[in-house]
Amino acid sequence: MSRPDMTLSVVGAMHPNGDGSNRLFEIALCVPGEAIELLPEPKNKHDASAVAVVSARGIQIGYLSAERCGWIGAKLRHGEDLRAAFQSKVKGGALIRVSFSGEDPILPEPAEKAPVCEDEPDDTFYPDEIPPDDF
Repeated sequence: MSRPDMTLSVVGAMHPNGDGSNRLFEIALCVPGEAIELLPEPKNKHDASAVAVVSARGIQIGYLSAERCGWIGAKLRHGEDLRAAFQSKVKGGALIRVSFSGEDPILPEPAEKAPVCEDEPDDTFYPDEIPPDDF
């Protein structure tokens, strides 16, 4: 029985790659649905269960979170056919979608953003009080 597709966080995007490439810049180039490669790193000096997340252009964009890398890494080491795709950019990183069925993952519908009304003033801004000078 295969599991449904799952959305996973990509962490560590703020760190530079060893080759000098910029993970956040690479994330900015990714488009939803683009293939992502998951590479276990058993010789990683910080975490032997680490799983690197690599873009379609072969640039690392980060790692799977510690909560998921052991489980996903074990599936990859056992030869399970997992497929991943870029889902979306998020502040400081990205989301990917992983399929456990051996087929390409299906991306969820993007969440709609609330419309911005240009005619109404922004009433949420309250400036800090400026204290009087003590001269």
